[in-house]
Amino acid sequence: MSLGTEPSTAASRPKRAGRRHTWGLFSSRKLLRHFRRLALPVGHAQLRPERASAEQAAPLLQAAQQDEASLLQRFGTQLAGLDATQAAQRLREHGANEIGQERPLRWYEHLWACYRNPFNLLLSLLALVSYFTQDLKAAVVIGSMVVFSTALRFVQEARSNHAAEKLRAMVQSRATVLRDARAQELPLSQLVPGDIVQLSAGDMIPADLRVLGAKDLFVSQGALTGESLPVEKFAQLRAAAPREPLDCETLCFMGTNVVSGAATALVIATADQTYFGALAQRVAASNGAANAFQAGVNRLSWLLIRFMLVMSPLVLIINGVTKHDWLEAFLFALSIAVGLTPEMLPMIVTATLARGAVALSRQKVIVKRLDAIQNLGAMDVLCTDKTGTLTQDRIALQRHTDAQGRESAQVLDYALLNSHYQTGLKNLLDVAVLEHGAADQQPPLLDQYQKLDEIPFDFERRRMSVLVARGAEAPLLICKGAVEEVLQVCANVRDGEQELPLDAARLAQIREVAGKLNGEGLRVVGVATRTLPPAQHAVTRQDEAQLTLQGYIAFLDPPKDSTAPALRALKDSGVTVKILTGDNERVTAQVCRQVGLPVTRIVLGPELEGLDETRLRALAEEATVFARMTPAQKERLVRCLHQAGHVVGFLGDGINDAPALRAADVGISVDTAVDIAKEAADLILLEKSLMVLHAGVREGRRTFANMLKYIKLTASSNFGNVFSVLIAGALLPFLPMLPLHLLVQNLLYDFSQSAIPFDSVDEEFLSRPQHWQPEDVSRFMLHFGPLSSIFDLITFALLWFGYGASTPATQSLFQSGWFVEGLLSQTLIVHLIRSRAPPWAASRPGRPLLLATAAVVLIGLTLPQSPLAAYFKLQALPGSYFICLLVILLAYAALVQAMKGAYTRRYGWQ
Repeated sequence: MSLGTEPSTAASRPKRAGRRHTWGLFSSRKLLRHFRRLALPVGHAQLRPERASAEQAAPLLQAAQQDEASLLQRFGTQLAGLDATQAAQRLREHGANEIGQERPLRWYEHLWACYRNPFNLLLSLLALVSYFTQDLKAAVVIGSMVVFSTALRFVQEARSNHAAEKLRAMVQSRATVLRDARAQELPLSQLVPGDIVQLSAGDMIPADLRVLGAKDLFVSQGALTGESLPVEKFAQLRAAAPREPLDCETLCFMGTNVVSGAATALVIATADQTYFGALAQRVAASNGAANAFQAGVNRLSWLLIRFMLVMSPLVLIINGVTKHDWLEAFLFALSIAVGLTPEMLPMIVTATLARGAVALSRQKVIVKRLDAIQNLGAMDVLCTDKTGTLTQDRIALQRHTDAQGRESAQVLDYALLNSHYQTGLKNLLDVAVLEHGAADQQPPLLDQYQKLDEIPFDFERRRMSVLVARGAEAPLLICKGAVEEVLQVCANVRDGEQELPLDAARLAQIREVAGKLNGEGLRVVGVATRTLPPAQHAVTRQDEAQLTLQGYIAFLDPPKDSTAPALRALKDSGVTVKILTGDNERVTAQVCRQVGLPVTRIVLGPELEGLDETRLRALAEEATVFARMTPAQKERLVRCLHQAGHVVGFLGDGINDAPALRAADVGISVDTAVDIAKEAADLILLEKSLMVLHAGVREGRRTFANMLKYIKLTASSNFGNVFSVLIAGALLPFLPMLPLHLLVQNLLYDFSQSAIPFDSVDEEFLSRPQHWQPEDVSRFMLHFGPLSSIFDLITFALLWFGYGASTPATQSLFQSGWFVEGLLSQTLIVHLIRSRAPPWAASRPGRPLLLATAAVVLIGLTLPQSPLAAYFKLQALPGSYFICLLVILLAYAALVQAMKGAYTRRYGWQ
C-alpha cells in the first residue's frame, strides 16, 4: 500500500513478520529472459501469447469452474491447509517448486556448456586435422589449448556460481502458507499442490492458484499476456467458463504479480506443471535477441573469424607456391588459423564478468545477470525515486491537523484506525502512525471498534479505506491517501464542529495549508470519513464518494547523511541523477535542496500526457525532477532517455517501479523490494544507498576495462602477426616459424592473458562511463597491429644478415630467434597498451598479471637454451642475440608509447 503523495516503495514495506524476499523463484538468467520476452512493453505491438495445450488447459479450466468444496476434496486438502506429513509426502511426489530451466546444471552439463563455443569447436577440428596428418605435437598443443580454455572457464564460472548461491541463500524467497492450521512463511520451493496460500499487494504468484477468497484482488498478467492493465480476480466465475485458462477470473498464474488487494488461494500446480513452466519449456530454444553487449562481442568475434578465414588461405597459397611443400604449408596455415582464433575470448569475458560479480557482492551488490555489469559501467543517467534513496526511509509522524492546520487528536484517531485495520501492503507511513499511536497510549481506542470491510490501496486511486463500527453506531468509512486523490471524493470539510460544503474558496484554503506543510519537507496524507447506513457492512470503490475531509497527517523523512557526497561522486563519475517520484513536487524540491542536488526544472506527471516524443525527449534531458509520476509515465520516460542515446539505470523497489525496471538498460532494486521489482531488476542492492551504487558503477567500469584490454590486445596482436607471416612467407626460402612453434607461442601467450581479469585499472577509466564501441577496436587494431611487424622485420634482418640464418640448413636458428622475439613482444604489448600511461610510471599492473607475464617471459628465454629445445625443434641462441633483442624490444616499447600519445590526442584512449 502507499499513502500520501508517493506510491509505495519496498524499503517502506515491512512485510509480515519473518518474511524475507529475493529473486529466488526466477533467479536464472535464462528464465529471466523468458520473463522479459513475455512481458511486452506498453505501447508496443501486442502479440497474443502461445496458448496452453489442450492437455494442460483441461485441468486448469476444471479447477476454475469447481466449487470450493469439490476443489478441496479433489486436492485432498482443507481451508486450514495441509499438515506437515501430507506436505512432505507431496513434496516427494511432485518435487520442488522450481522451473526446470532454473535448476543448477550438473557438473558435466556445465563442463559441456563451457566447451561448446565456436572457438573451441574450431580448435578441436584443427587438432583432429593435425592428428590425421601425423602432426602429433601440434595436435597435443592445440588440444592443450582447448583443455586449458575450457577448464579455466569451468573453474571461474563454478566459483562465481557458488558465490552467488551463497548470497542467494542469505535472502530466500518465502510465501505465506497455511500448514498445520497456522500461517507460516515457507520457501517457495516447498509449495505443493493442495497448499493454501495468502496473497497481498506486491507478491509474486508462487504457483498456479485457484482463488478461494479475494478482496479487490488485481493481478498483473503482463508477463504472460502482454496486457498492460491488471485484471481483477474473484473466488467464483461471473460468467460462462472461458475457453482459455488465461481468461479465467478465478485463476492466478506463476510469474504474475499482485498489484493490489488480498486473497486466499489453493495451489493447483507447481514447477514445470504450471502454465508458466510449460511455456518456458516451449520457448527455451529461443532466448530472444542479444543485448548490446552480447551483440558487440559477437561482432568482434566474427570479425576475427572472418579475418582468419581470409588470411589462412593466403598464407597457405604464398608458402605453398614459394616453398613447394604444400603439406608443410597447410600445417603452417592451420597454425596461423589457431593463432588468429580468439579462443580465450569466451573465457576472458566470462572470467572478467564473474570476477566483477564477486567483487560487486563485496560492495553489497548482487548481480543477477552478468551482462548487466557492463551496462552498469556504461550508465550515464540514473533515474531513482526519492524515498529511501535520498532520504533515510525512517518516517516519523510530525503533525496531525484539521483542514485548517490546527492540531487535531481526532484526525490521528481516524488515521490510527485506518492503518491498524487495513490488511493490504503496509508501508512506513502506516508504521509511523501505529508507533505514534502507541506512544500516545491510544491502542485502547482500537478495542472499541470492529472492522467490517476495506477497500485496498491501488496506484490508480492512491488511497485506501476501511469500514469500522463501534457498538450500535452506524458504520464509519475512513479513507486516507494522497491529498489530491482524497479531495476528489470529498464533498464537505470539517471546521470545528461544523461540516461545511467544499467550495472553491475552502478548497483553495485547504491546498494552501497542505502546501505549507509540503514546503517544510513534510509528506502530507489526507484523512476523510463518511457515515454509512446502519445495515451496510460491505463497501466498494463506489462508496468512496461524498466524504468529509477531516484533516491531515504529515510525516518527516530526513535526508541521509551519505546522499550529498554520493551525488557529488556520481556527478564526478559522469552519471546524471534524475528523480522520478510519485511524491509531491514541493516535498521533492525541498529534499533536493537539502542534499545539494541542483534542480533545473520540475515536471509533473500530468504534463507528460499528450506530449510527442520530440518534446518529451527535450523535457527528459532538461529536467532534474519528475514528480507525481505514474508507473506508465516512469517507463515512458526511461525509454525516451534510452532512445536519446543514454545508457539508463533505474533504481526502484515498489510495485509501480517494475515497468521502468524492465525498460532500463540496467534495472536496480534492493533485497527488501517487492517480489515483482526484484524479478524485473538486473542487480540487487543489499543496502539502498547511492554510495553503494556508486561503488558498483566503478566496479562495473573496472570489469569492462579489463575485458576491453584483452579484446584490443588480441585484435592488434593478431593483425600484426599476419603481416609478418605474409611478408616472411613471400621472402624466405623456409617457414619463418614451424607450426609447432606458433602453437606453443600461442598457448603461452594465452596463459599470460588469463590473468587480465585480475588486473588493476587506471582511475581515468573509472571516472567516466565506458561504452561498448566495436568500431574503436577496429581502429585500434589498424594503428597498433602493424607496429610489431616493423620489429619483426628488423629481427628477420638481424637473423638473416647478422647471424647467417639464411638457408634451409640454418632455419632452426632463424625460427628460434623469431620465436623468442615474437613471444616477448606479444607479452610486452600486454603491459604497453593495458594503460595509456607508461608501464614504468603511475599505472601498475595487478600482481596476477605481472606474475603470469613474468613466467611466460622466463619460459620464452630459457626454452631454446634448455634440454627441451630439441623436442620443440628449437636451438640455443648466441648470447649477443639477447643484447640485440633487448634493444629491439626497447625500441618497440618507445614506438608504441609514441603511438599511444598520437592516438590518444586524435581519438581518445578509450
